[in-house]
Amino acid sequence: MDQDLDTDRIKDWRSIVTLIVFVFANIVVLFPFHIPVYLPRFLTNAVLDALSVTRIIAPRQHERPGTVFVRFNFPFNFVTAPLIADLFLLAILAIGRKEVHDGTLGADNISPIDIMAFFLTLAYIAISIDASGLIRYLAFKVLQKGGKVGHRLFFYLYAFFFILGSFIGNDPIILSGTAFLAYMTRVSSNILHPRAWIYTQFAVANIASAILVSSNPTNLVLTSAFEIKFIDYTANMIVPVVITAIVLFPFLLYIIFADESLVPLSIEMHELPEEVKARKPVNPNIPNARGNAEEQEKEAANGEEGKLLSLEEILNPFLDKRGAIFGAVIMAATLITVLALNAASQGHTHPVFWVTLPAAFVLFCWDVAYGWHHRRETREIARKGREELQRTHMERVMGDEEAPGDNVPPQSTGALVTSSSGALEHSAENAVFPSTSSTEERSAQQPSPGDSTLDEKQELGLANVSSLSPIPASTRQGEKPPLPPKDPSLKLPPRGQMQKSTLESLSMDLYRWLQETFPTVTAVVSHMPFALVPFAFAMFVLVQALATKGWIEVFAYGWDHWVNRTGTVGAIGGMGFLSVILCNFAGTNIGTTILLSRVVQTWQAIHRVNGTPISDRTFWATVYSMALGVNYGAFSTAFSASLAGLLWRDILLRKHIRVRSLDFAMVNLPIIAISMAVGCAVLVGEVYIMRDNTPYDA
Repeated sequence: MDQDLDTDRIKDWRSIVTLIVFVFANIVVLFPFHIPVYLPRFLTNAVLDALSVTRIIAPRQHERPGTVFVRFNFPFNFVTAPLIADLFLLAILAIGRKEVHDGTLGADNISPIDIMAFFLTLAYIAISIDASGLIRYLAFKVLQKGGKVGHRLFFYLYAFFFILGSFIGNDPIILSGTAFLAYMTRVSSNILHPRAWIYTQFAVANIASAILVSSNPTNLVLTSAFEIKFIDYTANMIVPVVITAIVLFPFLLYIIFADESLVPLSIEMHELPEEVKARKPVNPNIPNARGNAEEQEKEAANGEEGKLLSLEEILNPFLDKRGAIFGAVIMAATLITVLALNAASQGHTHPVFWVTLPAAFVLFCWDVAYGWHHRRETREIARKGREELQRTHMERVMGDEEAPGDNVPPQSTGALVTSSSGALEHSAENAVFPSTSSTEERSAQQPSPGDSTLDEKQELGLANVSSLSPIPASTRQGEKPPLPPKDPSLKLPPRGQMQKSTLESLSMDLYRWLQETFPTVTAVVSHMPFALVPFAFAMFVLVQALATKGWIEVFAYGWDHWVNRTGTVGAIGGMGFLSVILCNFAGTNIGTTILLSRVVQTWQAIHRVNGTPISDRTFWATVYSMALGVNYGAFSTAFSASLAGLLWRDILLRKHIRVRSLDFAMVNLPIIAISMAVGCAVLVGEVYIMRDNTPYDA
């Protein structure tokens, strides 16, 4: 690093403001919130009218009288907060072109663009494998192997998530594994609480992600910062990680979750009826593939009907065999090629996304071709499911008209299980990767209860009931009652008053067409962590701002004093503790890795300038204890310690399991304490055996 190591720069007012902005941005990432913005209604109406005239959106239908302002909720979260912080620092000239350049194109061996390209392309391959149903199918096989012996099944699932997470990373495990465990614990009559299973899965998925560089973006940042070969990284990390997993298991089973209501000796599972077992599994990527089963599952919650539907999800899973095999082959070939080329490289190496990008493109072409080849089948499944759903909505609307007082609120299902409130039934990707604007009050208001229900039926796509194709009377719930007679008061508007197509409606139609024609590609793209890109770039720029304002040097001098006093063992313990703590308070584990990598790089520069080299043992002890901390820190005290934690929480919420922030911290504290103690202890032995006190040669 060629930066000035003088710390006097922190006395400048812009340096102080930079630190304050950095801290504030990270607090917002930890505790996101919304700020209400009130705009004059005439202004919003003018904008909406202009958009409707240009046929971008549909015309406004209703107007609420007496409202002068419209409230919009602007989100401050992990996407917007770092970006706004960067814009603010640019506005006050605290940062400039250099910080933006180094934070996006790269500096000091860290190239954010290369890292993000590698991560996103590899993420497509991993999520495509998940979309094929392979993970859920393998989990089903593990469930069959474990049988009804509770402790044996707990061990099998623990080993399964660890082995699979080591190769494809934590995100696919959380995407499919979390939903699988939520279903499994619901249909087990004597598992009274899902805590043991869901927390164990989350912890072991993040522990496993520390082995391979490709399994977690934090590993990519770290290996790039210190020019570590991928094979060397794995060789140094595999022993502490595997021993951590081995030692942690008995603690989880016999101490932390030692309660038969959590992990019973014998699991009593509900049986799946033979006619359901014989039914062909449906592809969950196809919209409305299960008809109205999903709505029935939400409404039934923990009732017998809901358990039957949940049981079908885990005991009759969908598997695209060809897609799963092809994706697994592509993933294996990609990882082997990346490791081989990285190990064989001498000096300058080409970006690793040169391997992963073609591999992801090949798999993308496969998914597109496979979807197009089976388009008639998937479109027919989607059409039938949509008609069944429309029929259910129509019956509900008619029933509400006849008996409006018969609505019964959903039954409460306990402290950790929520009712199927519409406010909670948002998708995990929308919850974890929210849009940058939302509105609480729209100009196009819903009709009041006394208004005609025609608008409601039009919104549901039910106005032209006669256009629906005949629906078979036999469904998964048995015989369906016939449709209620048509209400003669409901008349379609004249042909000239039918709503014209707009850009919005065409976009929705296009998206539905893509879902029905290319279900795998659409599902994979919708789960891609695109919001990680602006977050990572913004965090790189913020850390670069700290570096140019002298704060990284201050932190590096502090770290140098600590290591001089405590030695190698203190370096391992101190960096492990810092990395875990900062995961919760420094912009997730990705932000922590960026920050601590810069600190260690500056620590190297301090010793080069002073002519006192760091020992090889101490340097690598510091680096690999950081690697342990930023991976393990995901299961510590806050959901926002990692993006995977936010995803995990919201998937559980969709499955009617509410995990409170305090519970998350209290349950994870002993798990992270044991994991870090074991991992750091093994690392101490490893560096004393494998390293010596010769000067580290950068």
